[in-house]
Amino acid sequence: MQTFVAVLMWLLVASLLILRRGRAERSITYAAITIAVAMTINVDAVYRPLDALLGGSNVATLIGDCALMIGIFFLGRGIMKAGEYQPGPVRIALGSTALLVALGGVVITFLLIDRGATTTNFMIDLGAQPAAAAYSMIQFTYYGIVVGTMAVLASRQYGLSDGVQRLPAGSLVVGALLGVALCVVVLIMDIAHVAGRVDVMADVSIAYGPLYILTFIFLCVGLAGQPTVRYLSARRRAARTRTLIKELSPAWRAATIVRPGLSQTDAASVQTDGLEAQLHRQVVEIRDAMIDPRVSFSLSAGDRLVLERAERHLLGTQGAQVRASVAPDTRRTSQRGAA
Repeated sequence: MQTFVAVLMWLLVASLLILRRGRAERSITYAAITIAVAMTINVDAVYRPLDALLGGSNVATLIGDCALMIGIFFLGRGIMKAGEYQPGPVRIALGSTALLVALGGVVITFLLIDRGATTTNFMIDLGAQPAAAAYSMIQFTYYGIVVGTMAVLASRQYGLSDGVQRLPAGSLVVGALLGVALCVVVLIMDIAHVAGRVDVMADVSIAYGPLYILTFIFLCVGLAGQPTVRYLSARRRAARTRTLIKELSPAWRAATIVRPGLSQTDAASVQTDGLEAQLHRQVVEIRDAMIDPRVSFSLSAGDRLVLERAERHLLGTQGAQVRASVAPDTRRTSQRGAA
């Protein structure tokens, strides 16, 4: 199970490094890397030699658990920064102060545990100690608070999204809720173990494995899905933009013949403009030719439909910004032409 999760996390890291390259906000990538390191430390084949190097007293457990807490912190911060909904309780739950308090409690309780020699079943072997129970409970209380807050943020993102863009947010919601359930299960196990109710611990532990695997699967799908959906949407939009530029070019060339615009005075800029800017310029210069009383220019019914499709295409992502800019740009270009 640990090996599967570690491999899953490193696959997520690889996908994020590819799909999110160039993005200024990297909290999600940092989270994936840190969690992947934590999961790798917990793989038995890695844990045993690592702990032996550290003295053979399960110090590797503390390192892996702290790495996981830091990774969850970055994950929550990344999801919070992805939206504008950041009320006070959310900022506190996902803030550095909460992380430092939790880390401090984990380190102190770890030092109080009679750890013995290296064991790959740390809580099973040592969980009857109150200090070990407190060690685990502090961690999973922190995890529960963070992933619970993530569920709230992701559900809000889900409500604000539509179509295929809802799939990653929905996966994050499910993964976060499963994570909360996992934390509750672990807390019950910890309390039952320290209270001597091994039978209760054994009964509840049946849910641990499935919840653990499903939590990471849904969270990884959600985290990898967001940049994947953006990438595919951008590719589709770019292809649509190229098609509209090609379809609109005959009408645009005819418009610039009767009424030269910026494309004739700033040819170098046109060649280096992005696709959206080229299409926007075509639309503006065609509209300028249509409304300029000094020239005679009109579009066929087919070209007018293409022009309207291009305008709707531009308004589809730029929204108010394009609505605010098309008319002023048209007026300024008309004024320059009349000057």
